[in-house]
Amino acid sequence: MDFMTDRDMQTYVEDGYVVLDALLSPRECDELRQRMSEIVEQMHVPEHCRTTFSTYHDEQLKTQGNADYFITSGDKIRFFFEKGVFDDKGEFIVPRQTSVNKVGHALHAYEPLYKKVTHSPKMQGVAKKLGLRSPVILQSMYIFKQPGIGGEVTPHQDATFLYTEPLGRVVGVWIALEDATVENGCLWFIPGSQKNGITRRMVRSPKGTYPLTNFIGQEQTYEDNKFVPAPVKKGGVVLIHGEVVHRSHENTSESSRHVYTFHMMESQDAKWSPENWQVWLVFIRRN
Repeated sequence: MDFMTDRDMQTYVEDGYVVLDALLSPRECDELRQRMSEIVEQMHVPEHCRTTFSTYHDEQLKTQGNADYFITSGDKIRFFFEKGVFDDKGEFIVPRQTSVNKVGHALHAYEPLYKKVTHSPKMQGVAKKLGLRSPVILQSMYIFKQPGIGGEVTPHQDATFLYTEPLGRVVGVWIALEDATVENGCLWFIPGSQKNGITRRMVRSPKGTYPLTNFIGQEQTYEDNKFVPAPVKKGGVVLIHGEVVHRSHENTSESSRHVYTFHMMESQDAKWSPENWQVWLVFIRRN
């Protein structure tokens, strides 16, 4: 029996997302979490987080450091922190393991366990079911959603940041390594919103100017009552159409919500926009 059924595919087409159970076993989830714990313990904290800032000019340099660090992360494993985890000398004021917001954007290329999951037989079957003939991996992230401090992710569409011509070529794969619940910040969707296109894009600024990225267009205003929660059990996965509107609330609970997520793109008869924040992409084809 296929991991993704015809009914699942119909749900994905109609709603713009679908929740599938048991992509990974509990043991596989724990192995991925353990490996990430090791990565965080061994991480090199970027220099722009280790500097004492005392003037407006220095704060501007810090902002530029953050931007450079982000925009050159497409082919690297880099660390992005929660607010308020460093003192003014760049030293941790919270435990290292609870300081990180996410790790990205090339875990699938350099970390064997994450690469194995990304290219597993089940995922290959999902890509085939979705009709992807020549899929490539655009980016990957480990998202922590730390208990008590995991911040809100406002309503957005992935195509805003991962734009292709034509649209409809990007699929998000969101794997729960712990139970994702309404209490700890599961995803919420507006079903069917992928049929309305996008109104905003994040694009690179002209070379030599800051900020390094800008938004063109404006995000629409969405009514709260249109969002539907999509809780998922540990090991389950949410497939996300690139244009479906989704969000997640703050994690005010005492439970973390660790996730491994990556984005696939159909590369056949599609163009990756040169204005996207990622210029260099880690394209790894399905085996």
